[in-house]
Amino acid sequence: MRWLPATLSSRTTLVLLTGLIVSNLVGLLIYTGERSMAVHNVAGEGIAERIAAVTRTISGLSPADRNEIACAQSGAGFAVILTPKALIDASDNSGSTRQIFSTLSELLGQPDPARLLLSNVRTSSEAAILATFARALGQCRTPMGQMHKMTREMSAMAAPVSAVGMMQGWNDKSLFKVSYQLADGSWLDFLTIPPEISQAWSPRFLLAFVVMTIVVSALSVWAVRRSTEPLARFARASERLGRDMNSPDMPEDGPREVNRAARAFNDMQKRLRRLINDRTQMLAAVSHDLRTPVTRLRLRAEFIEDGEQRKKMLNDLAQMEAMITATLSFARLDSSDEPRKNLDLAGLVQSVCDDAAELGHDVTYNGPLGVSFYGRPLALRRVFDNLVDNAFKYGKCARVTLAQKPDHIVVTIKDDGPGIPLSDIENVFDPFHRVETSRNRATGGVGLGLAVVRSIIRGHGGEVTLSNLENGGLCATITLPLS
Repeated sequence: MRWLPATLSSRTTLVLLTGLIVSNLVGLLIYTGERSMAVHNVAGEGIAERIAAVTRTISGLSPADRNEIACAQSGAGFAVILTPKALIDASDNSGSTRQIFSTLSELLGQPDPARLLLSNVRTSSEAAILATFARALGQCRTPMGQMHKMTREMSAMAAPVSAVGMMQGWNDKSLFKVSYQLADGSWLDFLTIPPEISQAWSPRFLLAFVVMTIVVSALSVWAVRRSTEPLARFARASERLGRDMNSPDMPEDGPREVNRAARAFNDMQKRLRRLINDRTQMLAAVSHDLRTPVTRLRLRAEFIEDGEQRKKMLNDLAQMEAMITATLSFARLDSSDEPRKNLDLAGLVQSVCDDAAELGHDVTYNGPLGVSFYGRPLALRRVFDNLVDNAFKYGKCARVTLAQKPDHIVVTIKDDGPGIPLSDIENVFDPFHRVETSRNRATGGVGLGLAVVRSIIRGHGGEVTLSNLENGGLCATITLPLS
């Protein structure tokens, strides 16, 4: 999928953060619902306890004292009056009033359901109920004044307006109505506004939620990167191994699984070193041992009386000796332990060109004066010596160009020779492969030069390619990474 991140750590982080955000949002929704239910329950119990306390107090008084106590208990958001008839026509014990009814009924000693009526449903009679409360409370005489503030609000609401208008007049709050029949048959009517419940999505809560999410996300990202770092170390170690068989071993630390994998990687690297060293030593030994019989054959060839045959024999022996020398050189290259160091690659390439110019060759260099590179100077000089020498062997000139890119270096060497057939343009990098039609034995070597070049360049993490020029000639392109 194109929208997925490219790296394992990014994908793991994305999965963790997505799960974290989804789980936090689900938890937040559950918390909001549970909190709202809990707050409603607590508020309902508070209303029920206050109504029960007032009811018990007034029930124990004489009829003459009840109105005074009712006026004294009334205040903002809570009103109580005495009426000969219940102001509620029917009780509504469903929904949010069910728990309040149960609590209130239990506090009042489980009265007959007909004596306890509750409702918070808006009806067309609410205007009349408000007007009744307003008139009753308007007759109260209390130390706090001739009329409650609530009375003035209700008086204003008692005007003939719609039910919606009445509710908006009392701060748009739903009204909770309770009617309880006393022992003498009169009714104690309550009108209350449930306490306002603060929103769960308050700015402080949202700030805490965002801060918690950011902190947990940052810790998750850090943990994911720490967990996936061993994979990055494996990748870097594999790249180093591909460039240099003598690269240092991986550190064997971290969790048990990572430690075992690092130990297995180091063991594999050691086995590869032994395999290559054994192969190189065997190749070098065979090539070295061949020198003795070749030398004996050369001495015996001198005793051949036929001059023509003697000359052919000596030429064949010279070719065999050249192949042995090249093979030994190639074997030493694989086992070379030349240290890497910082060098001026541009200066090295320009030095090769200057040496060729001193020998009378037509060579030019185009590029910067200084380019820093970390590599093996002797091996790299061998590469450029080989390619520049090939340009003079199969052409008349060499045009060398060096360009530094943001993350790599490109060196091109062009000649004006016959080029290489497309079918052989990759095969020429194989050891001992030669293109007979254009590069004969009189001018060419034994076919190891380009194999050595590619081996050295790939040992530096780079690549070398050949391509034919449109106007004739061959272009060798070397790409070396700067990292």
